[in-house]
Amino acid sequence: MANLLTVLIASLFLATLAIPVIYRLRTNGTGTFLALFPLLIFILLGYLLITLNPFEAGIGDSSIAILEGMELSLRVDGLSLIFGLLISGIGFLILLYSSFYMANQERQKSFYLYLMIFMGAMLALVFSNNLITLFIFWEITSVASFFLIGYNHHREKSRQAAFQALIITAVGGLALLFAVILTGNITGTYRISEIISEGIHLGNHSRYPLILSLVIIAAVTKSAQFPFHFWLPGAMQAPTPISAYLHSATMVNAGIFLLLRLYPLLGGTIMWKYSLLITGSITMFLGAFSSMGQKDLKRILAFTTISALGTMMLLIGIDTVNSIKAALVFFIVHGLYKGGLFMITGIIDKSTGTRDIYQLNNLTKSMPFTALFTFLAVISMAGLPPMLGFIGKELIYEATIQMPQLSWIIVPLGVGANIIMVAISITVFYELFIYQKKKITTKLLIKEKAFPTSFLVGPAILAFMGLLLGIAPEILENAISNSIYFIRGQSIKITLSLWHGFNEVLLLSILTIAGGVILFLLRKPANRFIAHILNLFDIYHLPSIFNNLVNTYLKVTSRNTERIQHGYHRFYLMTFFLVTIAITSLHLFKITDIPFSLQYFSPVKPHVLLLIIIASIAVLFAVFTKTRLSAILAMGLTGYSIGLIYLFYGAVDLAITQFLAETIIMVIFVMVIYYLPTFAVLSTRTSRIRDAIISIITGLFITLVILKAELIKPDYRVSDFFTENSYTLGEGKNIVNTILVDFRALDTLGEMFVITMAAAGVFSLFKFQIKRLKERKKDS
Repeated sequence: MANLLTVLIASLFLATLAIPVIYRLRTNGTGTFLALFPLLIFILLGYLLITLNPFEAGIGDSSIAILEGMELSLRVDGLSLIFGLLISGIGFLILLYSSFYMANQERQKSFYLYLMIFMGAMLALVFSNNLITLFIFWEITSVASFFLIGYNHHREKSRQAAFQALIITAVGGLALLFAVILTGNITGTYRISEIISEGIHLGNHSRYPLILSLVIIAAVTKSAQFPFHFWLPGAMQAPTPISAYLHSATMVNAGIFLLLRLYPLLGGTIMWKYSLLITGSITMFLGAFSSMGQKDLKRILAFTTISALGTMMLLIGIDTVNSIKAALVFFIVHGLYKGGLFMITGIIDKSTGTRDIYQLNNLTKSMPFTALFTFLAVISMAGLPPMLGFIGKELIYEATIQMPQLSWIIVPLGVGANIIMVAISITVFYELFIYQKKKITTKLLIKEKAFPTSFLVGPAILAFMGLLLGIAPEILENAISNSIYFIRGQSIKITLSLWHGFNEVLLLSILTIAGGVILFLLRKPANRFIAHILNLFDIYHLPSIFNNLVNTYLKVTSRNTERIQHGYHRFYLMTFFLVTIAITSLHLFKITDIPFSLQYFSPVKPHVLLLIIIASIAVLFAVFTKTRLSAILAMGLTGYSIGLIYLFYGAVDLAITQFLAETIIMVIFVMVIYYLPTFAVLSTRTSRIRDAIISIITGLFITLVILKAELIKPDYRVSDFFTENSYTLGEGKNIVNTILVDFRALDTLGEMFVITMAAAGVFSLFKFQIKRLKERKKDS
């Protein structure tokens, strides 16, 4: 099954190659066709969920070696199944939804390309069994999300939002890379299953604080935790299908998944608990608090998403079986209602042309199905029975009440945040579908009946899934039990039910609902109060601080660039030579135990001496000549002399390279010599003396390096390896070529890419200059 899953995930990436053909054949049906790929994955994962043993380490894994220490290894367990089901299931619905929503949009091919890449990367991330590949797919989601958020790149706000999201998540990506490398060096493996099976925990290691800090930075930046949460509301500039997918069950939950996946390695310590408790509680309340008073429905959902992510982070920090259970259930709850509400936002926007909840009026009659789906979604967000959201809220309260420390502050913050969520839920439904505004008449651009089924089926399925799982939550028990077995190593059969009896948790739920209703009734003064509080802290407006930091950085770098990259080539060379001499000499002159004797050197042959004299005279002639052509010929003579020296000592390949390089350079010089300005003295006598001294010192220094290199007895193990294996393993008689092509093939490939890119740049410059010359000729 794991092998089949690997093939299906790979098919998501391969499908991107067929998007141009699919789009040409079925322009408005591209999303519908592509939806088949995540649907197949969802069906497979659903089957695996049914057959899952709650106390099994995993169903299986599939491994494809890429490089030593890095492999494409997928692992199926309860945790990856829960995330994978929501990613593939909501992804299937989003593609159906997009087929109509994006029908008249430009660049649809690019949209589906980025979306499929993102979907494949998210699935590969949650099923990855190797830390290196997990990091790679983590970064692919960041890059793909940059293009998706900035899809409307003609708008400045879209570009700015995409830039913010990319920079912040890229910082987290670098932190994760360092953490992965440190973890691999300490544990000796990058395989997650091996780390778990061997019971490795880094809590007592000296580098544990550093590794945990790096992982938390990666998680909080990706999952929009305070103080990095501000990129998420800005990302609402993306098309609604992107917001529905990225911010319900995929990208923003990657940080939550990372913490759960690495819990056996890093969790359970005081630093782990308090770091996540503080971050999660602040984010939970701040997100809910900021959502009050918002007018744009997408921004309301964005801030409530921040609050939900903070809640999950808080639950992981509480670090009990009940809190982990609550976090997993709430992840499912949030994915179902938030994905549906985002899609409903798009339906309303398409139908009315606005997302301002105060400009919409009594939509129930004109959009009855949308009203029904919205009702089910908001009562799940409010945590009311019989929805799965009620079970999730009950589990959250149960986990926070049982906290051994800090429950006195965490419980009030949690209740306060949930009261706001109830008030927001009532407000959204009331303003959209019930309240009859006298001065506002909502005109429908498109009637609900005109929408295709594929456009409405997404929120319908998600809303009714929340209802079904609320009535029959036992469907999730095996997956959650297996997840807790993997995360905490405890064999506990998890039970979920809609009714928990009369207890403290129920009283808190009643208090939450009552408080939410009261806050809804007092929403106007409450909104004014919240707006006043937010204005007081406007000086600490995080997006503005971020933009100021970026602008300051650009100014500083621009100033430094002007100071360092001034365009004078001779100063570049002078700096390079002086710095190289200074750094290398520190180590060179530490080597003092080398016996110096002329017997180590062979006598200089007459013809080699003659070539050295010719080359030296040519160099002096090039320095003091008054014509550019003479200088070019003299430098060419020097190069050919060096090439002959290579040839006399048996380095045929070096000699050929030298001859070719000198010939090409001389030909180019001669071709352009007549286009260069007249030969003139552009330096003072003092600067020429300075340059002469630096040149002589550099020459002497290189001579000393070569002499000392001849006297040092090197370790021949590497050389012997290549000598012994070049023919047998590389099947080549030329050792240098074998090293370049076989043993260091990736290095050579990288150099080829660099040269190719440079050649493409040069070609572009030539093409541009030729075009300019032709235009000038036409003008003249």
